[in-house]
Amino acid sequence: MSSDLSIILPRVLIVSRRTLRKNKFVDFVGEYHLDLIVSYGAVPVIVPRVSGVHMLLSSFEPIHGVLLCEGEDIDPSWYEEGDNNGTLSQDELDEIRRVHASDTAIDKEKDSIELSLAKLCLERNIPYMGICRGSQVLNVACGGTLYRDIGKELSKKCPESQRVMHINYDDYDGHRHVVKVVDNTPLHSWFKDSLDEAKMEISVNSYHHQGVKRLAQRFVPMAFAPDGLIEGFYDPDVYNPEEGKFIMGLQFHPERMRKSNSDEFDYPGCPFAYKEFVKAVIAYQKKMNNLTCVPKSPKLNKEMEVKRKIIVRSFSLARNLYTSGHGKRGSSKDSELEAGAEFLESNTALSVQQENRLKQMGATVRNAGSYVERLKLNEEREKMARNVMGKMPVEQLSDLLSFYHTMAQICSQVLETKIHDLVVNNN
Repeated sequence: MSSDLSIILPRVLIVSRRTLRKNKFVDFVGEYHLDLIVSYGAVPVIVPRVSGVHMLLSSFEPIHGVLLCEGEDIDPSWYEEGDNNGTLSQDELDEIRRVHASDTAIDKEKDSIELSLAKLCLERNIPYMGICRGSQVLNVACGGTLYRDIGKELSKKCPESQRVMHINYDDYDGHRHVVKVVDNTPLHSWFKDSLDEAKMEISVNSYHHQGVKRLAQRFVPMAFAPDGLIEGFYDPDVYNPEEGKFIMGLQFHPERMRKSNSDEFDYPGCPFAYKEFVKAVIAYQKKMNNLTCVPKSPKLNKEMEVKRKIIVRSFSLARNLYTSGHGKRGSSKDSELEAGAEFLESNTALSVQQENRLKQMGATVRNAGSYVERLKLNEEREKMARNVMGKMPVEQLSDLLSFYHTMAQICSQVLETKIHDLVVNNN
């Protein structure tokens, strides 16, 4: 058994948060997140908040899950048009920056990294869980908007009895406020044993001054605070942990909902978000392994090995003729070229990748004329593709590279199987 668990266990990417310590930047991730991911059977892979990392996300493949958590406010330019500050005056914005100084310092690099990861998860249905800021990132990535400040934009419109303190700087871990859980949602199933059917409420830990204003269309709310703020949401069309499907955001912190001076959770359902998320991550990894696992080349018997060598010899002769300008061919060479021609004609539906591969092997027999024409057409298509891609932004090219990397793995598997079948059928 391999001792390298990173090869065996699925990988969950978590982006670090940056802070200043002794005049140096330090990147960190909360220990509760790491502990829970490991305890349920996955490996956390920390993505450092370093300039340029958003262009290198393909280097972190394979990605089996993404967990995004705390951080500073998201740059409002990602969800507000132009210079629109909503209903907030400049004086109100200045006051927000004074009161929430530790959170209002925009980190554009972290925004770029996390929004790129969120969009990647949405495109490829990679399991995603967003906690606190991570839920806001998910909503923004799908076209939703945020309150720049809950106190200024939401609380002041509510009756005094419905106002909620969503952040308490003096009691980071101990602060709680009530949320009402929506029936028939994953959150309800996790906390059902702790819910009073008459109230459907639990007390949650939160630490945020921003939140979901307009929920993206694809999502369904799972919980509301008394002031109406959405405290949790998910995509019901992409939720089935057993099948590797999990797209969810929680504004509160279930990982920190623990009894005073203890690791015991407030409710048995607190760790279930992590448990079900990792379950989905494990299922997603298995699904990807089934798609990309290329079977080992079959061991050929003596007769099949002879046939394989004849085909390889045929392509080799054809390549020599092609590179030498189609020189004279003797009758012996014609008979040897015949094996390669028959192989080509038995596989008429060639992909561009196959054609390039066969071109390198010298596939110029029988159908040489039409083959050359197809190669010319492919060259024209390649030129057009280069022109189009030359105008694409770096992030879009990175997404495209990741997609075709996966397609290449699948294509390689299918091609290997077809060649094996052809050799077996010729036996």
